[in-house]
Amino acid sequence: MASTATRLSSDERRDQVIDAAVAEFGERGYHAASTAGIAKRAGISQPYIYALFADKHELFLAVHDRVVDRIRNAFLEAAQGTSTPEEALRAMGHAYRPLMQDPRYLAAHLQCFAAAAGDPALREHVGARFRRMVDDVARISGADPEAVAAFISCGMYINIALAIGEPDLVEPLLYENQTGPSQG
Repeated sequence: MASTATRLSSDERRDQVIDAAVAEFGERGYHAASTAGIAKRAGISQPYIYALFADKHELFLAVHDRVVDRIRNAFLEAAQGTSTPEEALRAMGHAYRPLMQDPRYLAAHLQCFAAAAGDPALREHVGARFRRMVDDVARISGADPEAVAAFISCGMYINIALAIGEPDLVEPLLYENQTGPSQG
């Protein structure tokens, strides 16, 4: 009898591997994560990973790009229809926290920065994408550099509070305050 299972396209399989790698790199970090572990999570053979990605480095950068693109797309969507930089930053901030409440993406996001801090080859890519995110926040919101820096700083505060299991530290950010845009 013929199999009725649907074959995934290489793009779909690539997405599946990146999703598995988000979890693996998030839990284990760049150096401790293994392509064997990623393959197991994705339900494929380890050699197939190398048909999709040249090496672990390329896969890690694909994970980083997935995390950053997810954030950027949420910011773009959230800022639609806002009329001031403050409204745009507030809307973008409210879109950010739910993204980081997914522990896989939060951990992967933080692991990307940690790995880049100690690896010049990763640092170049992660640094360029971070700069582009800062530029995108400024362009999307129309905010001045100080407001953008406060917004990004608040996002890192959210990351840390959620990563250490202290989400109540983020709650004050849900309310309007006089010191800058709300992000939560």
